[in-house]
Amino acid sequence: MRAAQSSAVIANPWVLLLLFCGLVGPFALDFHLHYPDEIYYRDAAVKMLQTGDYLTTYLGSGELRFKKPILTYWAVLAGFKLFGVHAFGSRIFFLLAGAATVGLTYLLGKTVFGDRKIAGTAALIAASNPILIFASTRSIPDVLLVLTITVSALGFAGLLRDGEQAKKKFLWLLYLGLALAFEVKGLPAVALGGIGVLYLRFNPWQRVSWKKLLYLPALLVALGIAVFWFVAMWQLHGPAFLDSFLEDQVGTRVTSRLLLVLQNGTVASLLLVGMFLPWVALAIPKAKDTLVTAWKENPQFFAFAILWGLAILGMGALTSKFYERYLLPVAPVLALWLAWIVVRGGGLERAKGLKIAAVFLLSLVTLVVGVNAWILVTGSSEWVSVGYVSLGVLFLGYGVWTLLHSSVLPPKLLALSILFLFFQVTGVTRLISLPHQGVQAAAVVEEMEVAGPIGFAGNLHDGSKIRMSLGTAYDLVDLSREGWKEEAKNYTYLILEDRLLSEWDTVGYEVRVASTHLDSKAIPDFLRASSTAAREELRVKQGKRYFFLQKK
Repeated sequence: MRAAQSSAVIANPWVLLLLFCGLVGPFALDFHLHYPDEIYYRDAAVKMLQTGDYLTTYLGSGELRFKKPILTYWAVLAGFKLFGVHAFGSRIFFLLAGAATVGLTYLLGKTVFGDRKIAGTAALIAASNPILIFASTRSIPDVLLVLTITVSALGFAGLLRDGEQAKKKFLWLLYLGLALAFEVKGLPAVALGGIGVLYLRFNPWQRVSWKKLLYLPALLVALGIAVFWFVAMWQLHGPAFLDSFLEDQVGTRVTSRLLLVLQNGTVASLLLVGMFLPWVALAIPKAKDTLVTAWKENPQFFAFAILWGLAILGMGALTSKFYERYLLPVAPVLALWLAWIVVRGGGLERAKGLKIAAVFLLSLVTLVVGVNAWILVTGSSEWVSVGYVSLGVLFLGYGVWTLLHSSVLPPKLLALSILFLFFQVTGVTRLISLPHQGVQAAAVVEEMEVAGPIGFAGNLHDGSKIRMSLGTAYDLVDLSREGWKEEAKNYTYLILEDRLLSEWDTVGYEVRVASTHLDSKAIPDFLRASSTAAREELRVKQGKRYFFLQKK
C-alpha cells in the first residue's frame, strides 16, 4: 500500500511532457490569441527567407531592428524552414521549449536531491505554471530564456552539490546555458549568471575555487556563442546597432523612480506567489518548522534559490513597465524549492487541502466544458467541438472518480486540471478567433493573382498575420501610421483596415473584403447566440474588417 501511494505522487516526466504538448498545443499552434511582440520575430523571419540574410533583422516596414539578439528570430525561422510559413511553424519550437523546461525541472530536482518524489512534484508545479503555459504559446523570447537559464541552473546545481569534485559537464552546462540565454535576451542572462557564479565562489557551505570555475574550454566556447551575432552586426552595420540594443536593454527598461520601483516590486512579489497556486498553499501548514528543516538539509541550494528569486524580483521592480513574464527565468528553480518544502512538510499527504484545490479546479473545468457543450448544441457540427466536449467529460469523470476513491489525492490531478482547463478554453477561443485575418486575406490575395508588392495600413499585428499567411511569394509592406496615404499612391495593391478605407479615394480601385474578425466587445453576445447563423451575423455586423484594393 505504501509503495502504491508513493508511486502515485511521482510524475513520469516523459508522460508529463507529452501531456503538456498535447493540452497546450492546440492553443499554441494557431492564433487563438496573439501577443503583440510576436510580430517582430515573425516578420523578420519571413524577410530572412525572402532575402537569404539570416543575420539581419527587419520590421514589416523594411526598417532595421536590433533590440533583441538573434536566437528568438532563428527559432521562428527554423519552424518556417521545417514546417512551413504558418502559425504552426512560427510557434512550434516555443511550445517544445516550454515542454523541455518541464523536463529540465525534473532533472534539476534529481541533480539537487536525487529524489524522484521531489523532482516529480517540481515538474508538476512547473507544468501547471500559468506564466510558463502562456509563454509556450507565443513566439517571443521568454520561454527560450527560461529554457536556457534552466540549462545553466543544472550546471549550478551540480557545482552546488559536488563543489570541487563536480564533473566538467556541469561547467559546460552552466556557461553554455548562459551564452544561449544571452543570445536570447541579452543582459538578464549576465545578471543572473554573475550572481550565480559569485555565489558559487563565496557561499560558506560549498565554495568552488576560481581555478575550478574558470574552465577555459567552456568559457571560450560560451563567449564565442554569446558575442558572435554582435560581432557580425558590427561588421555589417557598424556600431549604430549597439545603441538600439542598449536603449532597449537599459534605456527604456530601467526606472529610477522610487514609487514605481515599489509598485513594480509589490506587483512582482504578489505574482510570484500567485503563479505557484495552489501548490504554495500546500506548503503553508508547518511552514516554519519545514523551512528550518530544509535549511539544515541543504543550505547551499536553499540560499541559491532565494537569491535568484530576490534577483528576479529586483530586476522586475527596476523596469519602467513590469510584465509577469519577467519572473519566468527562475520559475523552475523556485518550483523545485517549493516542491522540496511541500514534500518535506507533508503537503502531499494533506488530504483536505488537496481535495479543496482539486474541487475548485475541477469546477472551473466543468464550467468551460459546459460552454463548449453549449457551443456544440447550438449549431457547431464540427468534429473538433465534439472532441472538446467528449474529452472534457472523460477527464471530469476521471477527476470525480479519483476524488471519491482516493484517501489522499495524487498531486498530478492538480497539474492536469490546470492544463485541461487551458485546453478547454481553446475550444471557446477557436470559435471566436479562427480563421484569423491572415488566412482569410491570403485566400483573397491568391485568388486575385497579385503580381507585385502590397501596401498595408492598419493594425500591425493583423498585418503580421497576413504577411506570414502570404508566405515568401508576396511582399507585404507596412505603411507609416502618419504618412500612409502618400505612400499608398505608389502601390497597385493595398490592404486597408476598415477605419482607414473611408479616408482613401477608392475611385479607380476594385475593392473586396479581405477578412472579418469579431470585435472583442461582441464576444459575450457571440457566445450567448443560440445558433451558428446568429453568430455569423454578429461576426459580420460587429466585426473588424480589412479590404483588399486593386487598381483597375
